[in-house]
Amino acid sequence: MLPKSLSEISRRVETDRFGPFVFQLGFVADDIGLALQRVEDAHERFVASPLSQVANRLEQEVVASSVFGTNTIEGGTLTEAETASALALDPGQVQEVEQRRALNIKAAYDLSQAVAKSPGWSLTTQFIVDLHRLISKDVPHPDNRPGLIRDNPKTRITFVGDEAHGGRYKPPQYGRDIERLLEALVGWHGELAAAGIPALIRAPLVHLYYEQIHPFWDGNGRVGRVIEATLLQAAGYRYAPFALARHYLTNIDAYFTLFNTCRKAAEKGQPAPNQAFVGFHLEGMRLTINSLHDRVNRLVAMLLYESNIRRALDDRRINARQYTILCQLLDRGRPLTLDEVRQAPWYTSLYLKRNDKTRSRDLHRLREMELAFLDTDNALWPGFITPKNIKPLGKKES
Repeated sequence: MLPKSLSEISRRVETDRFGPFVFQLGFVADDIGLALQRVEDAHERFVASPLSQVANRLEQEVVASSVFGTNTIEGGTLTEAETASALALDPGQVQEVEQRRALNIKAAYDLSQAVAKSPGWSLTTQFIVDLHRLISKDVPHPDNRPGLIRDNPKTRITFVGDEAHGGRYKPPQYGRDIERLLEALVGWHGELAAAGIPALIRAPLVHLYYEQIHPFWDGNGRVGRVIEATLLQAAGYRYAPFALARHYLTNIDAYFTLFNTCRKAAEKGQPAPNQAFVGFHLEGMRLTINSLHDRVNRLVAMLLYESNIRRALDDRRINARQYTILCQLLDRGRPLTLDEVRQAPWYTSLYLKRNDKTRSRDLHRLREMELAFLDTDNALWPGFITPKNIKPLGKKES
């Protein structure tokens, strides 16, 4: 719930060269309240699900997916599968730059998770610098200066954004102004926390203002998203804080545009200038949590299915050939057309010395037992997924 009085939780900072910088909540509480409650309701349902049964698998999937998401937003070229493979490498043996970028983000995630579990942890400028140092480590880039606050010489101006996403923005250029604003951001966040502003509100606001300060030469987006995730994790939200990166990637144009939309609204003195970004974040959290909930249910169903087919084999209700077919479907987690199955080397080897009648009987029996489903498009589904267009049992398929 939001505290009743929000109007006084703002901070104006006078800088040497950038001019005044104002931190404000910038939203209408009544308009945010419903969205906030929907996220909290989704989270309560999620944590009540059988997470412990699939925690390790879910953790691995979320990390790989979110590293892929946040890295791709910043121009990373690894696919999601390549990202997962990179995360399994020994950091000391990595030579490719893209793999290094992925492992650096994972190192920042590890720090984030560690501090979020520390009792009494609070956001500090040192934590922000440490994140940047990890994210930028050993990445060749003209502006790669790990942990170093940006301080532009007079001959160089930093701009953020582009015309396609609301225009270009000139953030603070002078190092001392940037340091002062970072310190103010951390202090303002402490005020919000003390006033009882929920992390679901504090996290996107810190993310928004951090990106406006743009304190480092490179890597600001990656750092900003990890800061946001850390604040959410420290408040007890699991998995979703990192998984949120995929929502930002999926909606990348809206994500980039909102930074400018909110900044320009504040400059014009419009009411509730940050409402759009906070609302975008809350909807992203709701969708992300619901997606994770669905994934947990699916993983649990897969575990039960794996146990069921093993028991069926042990009880001799299915044979080794049928068990192999089901395991192949399980490993893929998706339907395979009958043509795909028939042409697969593993399937061919099962029936080298068997006739078409045996193949047909094996498959028909699996369908009778509902350990596999065949749809009207002749796609074979693992038994833990029920397709909408199940093909009626009748003529046996080979």
